[in-house]
Amino acid sequence: MRSSLSRRDAMFTMALALGLGGARAQGTAPAKPDAVWGSGPNAFSLATGSPGELGLLEVLATDFARTHDATVSWFKAGSGQAMRLLRERKVDMVLAHAPPAERKAVADGWATGRRLIGSNEFWILGPVDDPARLGIASDAADAFRRLQDAGAKFVSRGDNSGTHQKENEIWKAAGRTPGGAGLIVTKDFMTASMRRANDEGAYFLTDSSTFIAEQRNMPRLKRVFRGGPMLANPYHTLYLTEPTPGAATARRFGDYLASDKVQALMRDFGRDRYGEPMYNDATSTARIIGD
Repeated sequence: MRSSLSRRDAMFTMALALGLGGARAQGTAPAKPDAVWGSGPNAFSLATGSPGELGLLEVLATDFARTHDATVSWFKAGSGQAMRLLRERKVDMVLAHAPPAERKAVADGWATGRRLIGSNEFWILGPVDDPARLGIASDAADAFRRLQDAGAKFVSRGDNSGTHQKENEIWKAAGRTPGGAGLIVTKDFMTASMRRANDEGAYFLTDSSTFIAEQRNMPRLKRVFRGGPMLANPYHTLYLTEPTPGAATARRFGDYLASDKVQALMRDFGRDRYGEPMYNDATSTARIIGD
């Protein structure tokens, strides 16, 4: 297992070079996949964001395609757009990180197969000197109150992605409404939005994996706040209740993601390159979120 997946980890640099470049505007349906791995007859498509941008999906999809005679097509989309693509039958599965929306989709009956795969965290980034003093906040809600009270710049993705939905959850917990002269809305993906925060000297909510990969390119940003169950960022599978043509293979991929082989890789992915792992496995995530 280790040698097979490690060979594919060599493709990580290429995935970063391709995946972390330009971003498609949110809210538009993709005309074609952002990447295709394998060429076998068992074809399916999935939509997700950062796991594709950061190279994890390429490592896993390439191995799955080889072992299951499959073709895996990836559509780059934040969780809100990904779930819309699923509901419109434009993809066979999603890896989403928007738990309230996921639970509602299942409760409403159009989605099924919600299964915890793993997680990273949400971190609040800010200028190196942390002028709004978020570093001494008691929790994420207090951190958001502090940045608004200070009139600090804050970059929001504003795109109904899982990250944007988390922003809104924190604002609600803070008893505040986002707005004001300091709010910068990008309607863009994670890395491009983070780069805007770096350039503007602004605060930003990011998933931890993206900042681990990109921090060397963001010299004006540092992690100013982390921790607490509110900032956990779990990923789940979802499929349509009424199966799509590729649903059977997509479900096999979901089983593969939950396998001991993949869970062991997730616990270690990125450590060799960045000195720390980029993801948590499902077991440790379940302890954090009580899933």
